[in-house]
Parts: sequence; structure tokens; C-alpha cells
Amino acid sequence: MPHSIERSTHEAPLSLQVERYIGLMSGTSLDGVDAVLAETGPADQIRLVRSHYLPYADSLRARLLALHTPQPDEIHLAAVAANELARLYAGAVRTLLDGIAPDSVRAIGCHGQTLRHRPADGYTLQIGNAALLAELSGIAVVADFRSRDIAAGGQGAPLVPAFHAQALRHPGIHRVIANIGGIANITDLPVDGTVRGWDTGPGNMLLDAWINRHSGADYDRDGAWGASGTLHPGLLQVLASHPYLKLSPPKSAGREQFNLDWLDGTLNALNQTIAPADVQATLLEFTAMSLCDAVRCECGGAQELYVCGGGAHNGALMQRINACLPSLRVATTAALGIDPDWVEALAFAWLARQTLHHAPGNLPAVTGARGARILGAIYPA
Repeated sequence: MPHSIERSTHEAPLSLQVERYIGLMSGTSLDGVDAVLAETGPADQIRLVRSHYLPYADSLRARLLALHTPQPDEIHLAAVAANELARLYAGAVRTLLDGIAPDSVRAIGCHGQTLRHRPADGYTLQIGNAALLAELSGIAVVADFRSRDIAAGGQGAPLVPAFHAQALRHPGIHRVIANIGGIANITDLPVDGTVRGWDTGPGNMLLDAWINRHSGADYDRDGAWGASGTLHPGLLQVLASHPYLKLSPPKSAGREQFNLDWLDGTLNALNQTIAPADVQATLLEFTAMSLCDAVRCECGGAQELYVCGGGAHNGALMQRINACLPSLRVATTAALGIDPDWVEALAFAWLARQTLHHAPGNLPAVTGARGARILGAIYPA
């Protein structure tokens, strides 16, 4: 069902002309493609017109996950997967438009699927063959948003805080936006002062991987399995000692830091038998704790926390966040008029608009880049 939202922002409009953009997001959860059609217009408003979700086939998900680690012939396998993703993206675009002329859309902002994110080594890799997507859709594509920021010395992530600042900042209330996808990140939106943001640690990634191993389910619906288990303090203590959590922002994370191999090594080192449901309960607490600790330590004076991404549907996780931050109002971005499922895709529609308007898409205080940069590579229709 189409969603419609309109949010006022606080900067001068880039253009008085109403324009349409598509945002495509496929994140570290490896679950599928979020697609939105958005309109931008006077007073720098953005309106979500339509949305569509297209899940990955199990076989594609498995091949993409395998590509996160080195393997024979991986360049060929990644290129083939990129072509498959482009065709999948094009199918999502066709369904999303359904009667709307492609030439009425100025551009597609396509995040692509991350296979490596290693800013310390000076690169990040998101695949999706943007040239093929432009050919199949008949719409210009803006892709590879993260590389320009990394070239300028930044982390290349997270990028959504710039959109959060544009669409969700309040002139009189100190807000924090928490995006809980595979990785969790927060955006600190003080009334006055600098907008900051960073990845706090794992979001759904470990929770999804653990339940998939033990039951075949893609995710823990409403956090029910985790809620059925008992927190294991010893395991939580070891998880919480991960070096990433001790780093100061700017910082970003991915499967390189938080993955099943790391979890298995942690469990083996404990040399204890822990029931799978208890591991899930502890992973849930780890996600909540790492996020809430970041809010308490780095977002002093915050009054409200709004959650988006898949984690917004995990009732047990939302309860733990609420309990850990009793002085804040905790809700999902639905309370602000944006369905939490579509915030990231909407952000990449907005980032494509920034690119075509020759406007910066990064926030140096978030990513650590040397300055504001116009992001993305453009593939004309």
C-alpha cells in the first residue's frame, strides 16, 4: 500500500521544481530490496509517494553472503551477482512505477549491495551494475555514494544522518534517530550544534544469523525467540569487550567486525554450554546495550529517540531500548510520519537528488571526511 509523508526542513530549497526520485536500498541484512518513489519540491519538502519490497531468493542471499569472504573466482562471481542484482532492482522499479512513466523520474539512487567495507584500507565495495540498471530501467542512476567520502578521508558511512538532519530535526527538541538494520547506527540531532552519527555495533545481523542457523527462519519475529531465553552475563561481558565499541566516532562497521565466525569463536572461548535461545537473548541485549550506551555517552541532553529499520519491528528489542533509556521518549519514526521500513530507501532517493543538484551528501562531522563532498557516480539513461 502506498505511503505518503511530508516533512518540513530547515534549509533553503535546492529547487522550486517538483521532481521525482527513486531510492533503492539493500542493506547488510541481505533480506531484499526496499524501493521508494519520492517527490521533492518547494520549501525542500520530500514526499513518499509509493513503496515496494522485493525479497531476495534464498540462493541469491547465500551467494551474496559467501562473497563477503575470499573465495576462488570471486571477481567473476561478484560480477555475475551484480548483473543479477541490477535485473532485480529493475524489476522492483517496474513494480514501483506501475503506470507512472519512467521519464517522469529524474534519477534512481541505488545503494547497491555491500560486499566489503574497509575504510581503513581506503575502499568500500557495493555491487549492483548501475550501468545495466540504467539500461534496463530507462532512468538515470546514481550509485557508489560511499567512495567519494572515503577518498576524502572519511568512513563512507553512515550516510543517512545527512538525510535525518534534513527531514527529522526539530527546532526545539533534541532528537536521536536510531537506524537498526543489519548494523545499527544513530544520528544525534541537537537543537543547536553539530549533527553527529556513527555505527554503534550490530543491529539485526547476529540475531538473524543465529536464528537462521537453528531454525531456518530469516529473522526472529517480534524478538519472540530471544525473549524466551535467559540473558547469559558471561557471554554478554565478552561480546561487550569487542574493540570496535571502544573506538570514538567517527566510525563505521559491517560484517568484517560482527559475524557468525566471531560469535562462534567467542562461544568456543567461553567453553560453556549455552542454550541457543539464551544466546539469542544475549545477542538481543548486546544490540540494545551497545546502542543505548552510545546514546547515553555521546548524546547528552537528548529527549527523544526514534527507531527505523527492521529493528523497529522487534518488540523485545524495542522494550529493552525503552528500559535502558527511561528518560527518553522512545518510539519509531512512524510517530514522525515516516514508516520505519522506508527511511533508508528514502534517504538514497534524497542523496541522488543532492548529486544531481551538485550539493553535498555527506556530513564531515559524521564520516570524518576532510570536507563536504558531492557523492555518487552518475549513469545517464
